[in-house]
Amino acid sequence: MLNWNDIIQYATDGNPVPDRRVEKTEAEWLQLLTPEEFQITRQKGTEASYSGTFCHSFEAGTYACICCNSNLFNACFKFDSGTGWPSFTHPLQDNAVKYEFDHSLGEGRIEVMCNACDGHLGHVFPDGPGSTGLRYCINSTSIYLREV
Repeated sequence: MLNWNDIIQYATDGNPVPDRRVEKTEAEWLQLLTPEEFQITRQKGTEASYSGTFCHSFEAGTYACICCNSNLFNACFKFDSGTGWPSFTHPLQDNAVKYEFDHSLGEGRIEVMCNACDGHLGHVFPDGPGSTGLRYCINSTSIYLREV
């Protein structure tokens, strides 16, 4: 299971190889996604806290990337972080997401993206519960729930 040191190493030295890659032009993403989905996933936006569909939802299933349908998180790893965004303790597979340092707000955050299509999902922090100690803070707009 991943821990904070693994995340730092991936962001520094390179990410695990994804099971597949999905490459599209900006024009193709614009046709496929809603304006809000495009702004969040392709332009690294952030939805307002407590505004997302999955902020308070705890239904069973698998959360997948809104852009390319890659499976990202299992609902059983979801928890209420009190931050206003859906939060998870770890991804479905180690290679489901990729990590990059993000200094856009003057802080040393780590951005989380879909490893298949590079869609922006949110950020990961070392203040989560359980054995991983991780909190994947994810935009609802960047994912959808595949119910069981």
